[in-house]
Amino acid sequence: MRAFIITIFILAGTSACAQPTFFGDEPLAHTYSIVALDPVTGDLGVAVQSHWFSVGTVVAWGEAGVGVVATQSLANVSFGPRGLALLKAGLSPQQVLDTLLATDEGREYRQLSVLDKNGNVATHTGRNCIQPAGHLKGQGFSVQANLMSNDRIWGAMGKAFEDSKGPLAERMLAALLAAEAEGGDIRGKQSAALYVFRAKSTGNLWEEKLVDLRIDDHDEPLKELSRLLKVHRAYEHMNAGDLAMEKNDMTRAMEEYHAAQQLFPDNEEMQFWTAVTLLNNGDTEEAFPIFSRIFRKNENWRRLIPNLVKAGLITVSSDVVEKVNKLK
Repeated sequence: MRAFIITIFILAGTSACAQPTFFGDEPLAHTYSIVALDPVTGDLGVAVQSHWFSVGTVVAWGEAGVGVVATQSLANVSFGPRGLALLKAGLSPQQVLDTLLATDEGREYRQLSVLDKNGNVATHTGRNCIQPAGHLKGQGFSVQANLMSNDRIWGAMGKAFEDSKGPLAERMLAALLAAEAEGGDIRGKQSAALYVFRAKSTGNLWEEKLVDLRIDDHDEPLKELSRLLKVHRAYEHMNAGDLAMEKNDMTRAMEEYHAAQQLFPDNEEMQFWTAVTLLNNGDTEEAFPIFSRIFRKNENWRRLIPNLVKAGLITVSSDVVEKVNKLK
């Protein structure tokens, strides 16, 4: 117990002596964001948009099976990793928030939201945050905003999230789009980020983030974020198709490949690997027309065929390979 108390003291107290003063080098991440729990899967998410370069590296933090944090306004970036460490140590979101702010001279310039793996949430909007500024807490989520064009932003975000359905990433994106539709950041827009973490840790870092999208500098960051989320979903289907092929489940594989192409119909790579899968499965009648369309668009795909044969990724006879190479 004594070691636990000492650990919390260290995590809570270092900012007073080690962090720059609140009016010094800390990023001016005036923005709007959301932290949320998926009530179906238990996954955790945080999403943000701002007129600030690479806002995703400043505001949004999370860890699978632990929680998510949004630290913004005149952002104390250390609140992200330190907040997660305190959640991991067993503190509630409110205790985490109170601990982080207790030794922070700039607390009234901070906007901070902490959500744990159970959907408990605590949020702080300092009285010196640039107005309009405010937040709204709901069941398993919180939305927060500052330096906005009006005081309707966070209400619009909360309503959009509560009214939306589907995966957590799409619901958080709906909240961001609602903020922008209501007027958004008074300065405009520049960057955005959207992260979703697993409900439970697998112990493998490469598996912990389910969605990891960042737009660092763009004229329309939310439009680009929307596009990339759609591409992300398409490649999820491609990966699922590949796994089905490994299990020799051709029906499931083709369902997944088809779903991917429905989302991203002009993607040559998705079409190419679908054709390769069909070819290896002996379905040349379906594979050949796809190869032909791809080769007409980009001859480099034809040049790739011999390399795949050498690598053992195309397993048909040399006669069939020759027919593929002669397709027009």
